Amino acid sequence: MATKIRLQRFGKKGKPFYHVVVADSRAPRDGKFIERLGSYNPNTNPATIDLNFDKALDWLTKGAQPTDTARAILSYKGVLYKKHLLGGVKKGAFDEATAESRFQDWLKGKEEKIEGKKDSLSKSKEEVKKAALAAEAKKKEERAAALAAKNAPVEEPASEEAPENASDGEETTSAE
Repeated sequence: MATKIRLQRFGKKGKPFYHVVVADSRAPRDGKFIERLGSYNPNTNPATIDLNFDKALDWLTKGAQPTDTARAILSYKGVLYKKHLLGGVKKGAFDEATAESRFQDWLKGKEEKIEGKKDSLSKSKEEVKKAALAAEAKKKEERAAALAAKNAPVEEPASEEAPENASDGEETTSAE
């Protein structure tokens, strides 16, 4: 029986959630499966992947073929790299302890990258919030200034022209 490691879709429209399963290649996408290996939630940033590492590695060594997306998930979690290292051990290129140390080094680097991404995302969210707060405060000040100008009592300028006109009128009448 040809087996595939693939995704089984759950969730509502626009909010997908997937189970990573091993299924017969002839079975429908959301149909019968042999074993559930984990889950994948692309709605979070970074995507949440919960995978049973040992079961996935076991199925890969048995010959299960992952689909493109499942291959990307397995690669992200290091299952394919571990399989590659075990192949090197099998061929005699290096011993199992070396393979394990290489995998642990790779795993530490991967975790650092993930933590760095999470930190940068949280920092960018904070910066966006600060910028929005500053813009809101500036707009509030502008509104307050406009309201103060509108509500200020209108001072009528004392017109000096009226007395001058009156004095001009008096001068002309006296000249006659």
